[in-house]
Amino acid sequence: MFHSEKIEKPKTLTGSRLRSYAFALLTRRDYSQAELIAKLNLYAINPDEVSHLVEELAQQNYQSDQRVAELTLASQIRKGKGLQRIKQVLKAKQLDAELITEELQDVDWLEQAYQLKVKKFGEEVTHDPKIKARQIRFLQYRGFDMDVIMKTIARTSEE
Repeated sequence: MFHSEKIEKPKTLTGSRLRSYAFALLTRRDYSQAELIAKLNLYAINPDEVSHLVEELAQQNYQSDQRVAELTLASQIRKGKGLQRIKQVLKAKQLDAELITEELQDVDWLEQAYQLKVKKFGEEVTHDPKIKARQIRFLQYRGFDMDVIMKTIARTSEE
């Protein structure tokens, strides 16, 4: 057998064993509904049973897309990510677009970008084009919008 061949795992989970596996997954970390369905379908015999189970878990608040969105947003902000990068991560979790928009609107992106710039480059506003370009690239890579970046690199500590 070659290494590139995928070994199909037998789908054996139903009923209480499927429910136990779902709880085991959710005790380790929060999953979006789409992620949890995909994970459970790897081992479940009946995809309809998985859909009903995930719906039930969401109704009982064991699974919450809202919580996933909040935790992901907080985590990404701690990592110094900007609006565009965070949107990508949230979309990858297949969360509702309205939920994503709701979570992102309360964040002060200018302040986030400024704190990141100060941490990396200090408070000084530079007039050296090479350093400015480096700051712009750094913040762009992190996912900040250009208007936020330009305000950030021109901002003094008194503002």
